[in-house]
Amino acid sequence: MMQRPFTGKDMAAILVGGFGIVIAVNFYMASVAIGGFGGVVVENSYVASQKFNGWLEEARESERLGYAAELSRTGDGRLLVATEGVPHYAELSADLRRPLGQPDDRSITFERTGDGLYASTDTLPSGRWIARVAIESGDERWVEETELQ
Repeated sequence: MMQRPFTGKDMAAILVGGFGIVIAVNFYMASVAIGGFGGVVVENSYVASQKFNGWLEEARESERLGYAAELSRTGDGRLLVATEGVPHYAELSADLRRPLGQPDDRSITFERTGDGLYASTDTLPSGRWIARVAIESGDERWVEETELQ
């Protein structure tokens, strides 16, 4: 049995084929990553940095109020919020956004259904959401962000 010699053309074919596979995988992974990201985190990082101290102050104020809220979902897609330490005249609202995939932002209002219990007036599609719940009572505002499955 005769073997043919390993030539420069053989080595070139191996290099081109190997690098071709690496480049194809990189392009595929980049397209998957871009397709799963729905937008920018902040429009302008400088403006966001200027607001950072205000966000910290809002968090300290929320902690000082001592409110607590636990968010859950019913079978029909409505949201329920069980609160503690919240005045009975407080108003609840929530801004929701999808953490991944195509952007989907919604605002939901709640109506009081019992002592410390609130139910959303609208339904929410299934899936993962990040909810920024706000409780307002007079000129006091409590805000907390939570993930909802």
